[in-house]
Amino acid sequence: MLTAKNLERMIALEDRLKEEYQTQIDAKTVEIEVYSKQKEEQTATIAKQLEQIKTLSAESSSSKKIEQQNRELHQRCENLKEEMATQKTRMKSLQNDLSGEREEIKTLKQFDPAKMKKNLDTAKKKLAEKTTATDLLQKSLNKSRSENIELQSKVKELEAKVEELETTETEEEVLEEAAA
Repeated sequence: MLTAKNLERMIALEDRLKEEYQTQIDAKTVEIEVYSKQKEEQTATIAKQLEQIKTLSAESSSSKKIEQQNRELHQRCENLKEEMATQKTRMKSLQNDLSGEREEIKTLKQFDPAKMKKNLDTAKKKLAEKTTATDLLQKSLNKSRSENIELQSKVKELEAKVEELETTETEEEVLEEAAA
């Protein structure tokens, strides 16, 4: 009965952990997708800005203006590259967290409730069979003991009769010797 309660507790614990970690996994997956989209947008922005630099440099007549814009765009590009690098590292850490969560879920799935319940049912059946066999053996033992007690009492009765007969024979012999 205790193992059934423990099994039920383990099943409840597994369900609760699945519910708890599934939301975290879903949230981290969504976060990874968001960062991937941001990375694509930033890459597109960088490409667009590079095109703007090329267009502006060809169209502009003033070299100072072009150089200033080039410096600004280059600075933006560097900032975006740095931001993209930080996003990549963050995405890698999120992927590591996600793989850790998956490993944890994998270990939790090792406790398969259906399999454990099936094992519990088989164990209960075996226990019932052993209990029945033990009861039969106990009944047989009690019957044998009662028969043994009956036979011992019969042996005592027969020994008493034999002793009585021996006593009677000895008395008859003593009387015959006395008469002779």
